[in-house]
Amino acid sequence: MRTQVVIVGGGPSGLLLGQLLYRRGIDTVVLERKTRDYVLSRIRAGILETGFVNLMREAGVAERMDRECFVHHGTSISYENEMFDIDFRKLIGENVIVYGQTEVTRDLYDAREATGGKTIFEVENVEICGADSDAPHVTFTTEGRTQRIDCDFVAGCDGFHGVSRKTIPDTVRKDYEKVYPFGWLGVLSETPPVHDELIYANSSRGFALCSMRNENLSRYYVQCHATDHADEWSDEAFWKELKLRLPEEIADKLVTGPSIEKSIAPLRSFVSEPMRWGRLFLCGDAAHIVPPTGAKGLNTAASDVHYLHEGLMQFYEDRDSHGIDRYSEKALARIWKAEHFSWATTNMLHRFPDQSEFDLKIQRAEIEALRYHETAQMWFAQNYVGLPY
Repeated sequence: MRTQVVIVGGGPSGLLLGQLLYRRGIDTVVLERKTRDYVLSRIRAGILETGFVNLMREAGVAERMDRECFVHHGTSISYENEMFDIDFRKLIGENVIVYGQTEVTRDLYDAREATGGKTIFEVENVEICGADSDAPHVTFTTEGRTQRIDCDFVAGCDGFHGVSRKTIPDTVRKDYEKVYPFGWLGVLSETPPVHDELIYANSSRGFALCSMRNENLSRYYVQCHATDHADEWSDEAFWKELKLRLPEEIADKLVTGPSIEKSIAPLRSFVSEPMRWGRLFLCGDAAHIVPPTGAKGLNTAASDVHYLHEGLMQFYEDRDSHGIDRYSEKALARIWKAEHFSWATTNMLHRFPDQSEFDLKIQRAEIEALRYHETAQMWFAQNYVGLPY
């Protein structure tokens, strides 16, 4: 089998890259370790930056997103019983949208099937060979048979635990990581959202987040111990703890109900450099992870897709390798800015086990600087809606 670009990983970043390349006449094969149903069962974030929304439109898969999404013109920050708004539209004239990652992935799968794009599910033993040569190929096992795909390039969109990053030799690759001493316990419930905008809450009991998927589907989070297990938290215990971390006026309006999904996500900041080795390119979680504070994860993957798609298009249409040669440099420059925003927001809103009274005073001063200074709000708004590509 032969194709121009093998995409390892059938999540949203791999599918979006495939769809963008298809529209420029570039052939791809997507390899996915799980089934389509399994990929679509994963519950993930739903805040999309302006850049991601524009890429979906460029890929021709934005019709349902534009019809069903919720436009958010700002967000709310609370600390103890105080709350204030950051108005993106007023500050910088932009917005974000709420549209679940599951729905993004579904739209991309539907589009790929409609165009006849080749996707091979339930692949095992993926090996990327000859990435440092002019003739890379990928081998894998499916249905008990080993297959090989020859290609021009390989896009590693297979996540933090995938094979792509590990293909880059240790002598070439350098990893940077910070692991946070807590996690997020998330609950999905068929209840109306408590507020029109997202609420990021700092309290003496720890962080909380009030989010939503639609008018009758809400997503809530509370900071928890890194060693906690989701089944240790009853619904009753979760709702009680969430209310204690919100301003009274918000807690009094909170509609509770049975959870339909409950999970704990660990928090880490991680970057692997470089994001290119020969003809192998890393995209998304294969190269970097951010804490979910500020909703940068899926959106940073989209910026990688933008730079890689532009570079490959330039290579195939103009026989110019400048774009792919600079891919890692350009992607990492934006990634580190997103890493900083996620790290700074996480530090501002969470309780850390080793915080002193001095640290807590500094944290409160930082929140109040955001509340009362327009320059700080503009920085927050620009990063939240997404820095330009």
